[in-house]
Amino acid sequence: MQNEQIEIATAAVRRYAESHPRPSQVNQTQAAEMLGLSKATVCKLVRNGTLKLNACGLIPIAEIDRALSAQ
Repeated sequence: MQNEQIEIATAAVRRYAESHPRPSQVNQTQAAEMLGLSKATVCKLVRNGTLKLNACGLIPIAEIDRALSAQ
């Protein structure tokens, strides 16, 4: 029963991800929303090098994923 529920949940997450593709990079406001932090906190994380900006001044989604896994 539990395995079936896990499979259903996994399929639901996969379908959602396929219909709502994630951006490759986000601005600091979007990063704050994704991380559940304030924009001021994200700005501090960028300033101290915890979150790195790309050449366009945006935060790559890989940085968001890394920060989420560290939480």
